[in-house]
Amino acid sequence: MRKAIAVALTAATLMAGTAVAPAAFAGTTTVQAYTCHYTESSSGNWYAGYYSGSTVIPSSTGVSSAGIEAQCLLKKSGWFDPGTVDGVFGPNSRTAAKEFQAYINDWANRPMLVVDGIVGPETWYYLRCCAPGM
Repeated sequence: MRKAIAVALTAATLMAGTAVAPAAFAGTTTVQAYTCHYTESSSGNWYAGYYSGSTVIPSSTGVSSAGIEAQCLLKKSGWFDPGTVDGVFGPNSRTAAKEFQAYINDWANRPMLVVDGIVGPETWYYLRCCAPGM
């Protein structure tokens, strides 16, 4: 009998929590904004303090250090605005990356990067060395 009561109480608590939780948390989703800490290496490459590599593609579905780094580097130029530096490489970040890739192609007077908004190894190279304002 005790076990049946405990199960019933647990079920009632879970149901009440499910019914109340969505209303309690509605509209409270917040985005964490990260601060960019820029440093220039001796070879002239720029880093924002979150990811120092060149192979990880920033995620569009979750926060990643590569996403934060890419957003910081895009923002540093002052020309390519990824929106809030939140580590999620969503539509604003992809648009900024496409604009950057197109800029590099124009700057080089030939196609150097695929204009797809994906920050892969080739785009990382140019983000670190050649963005305007760097």
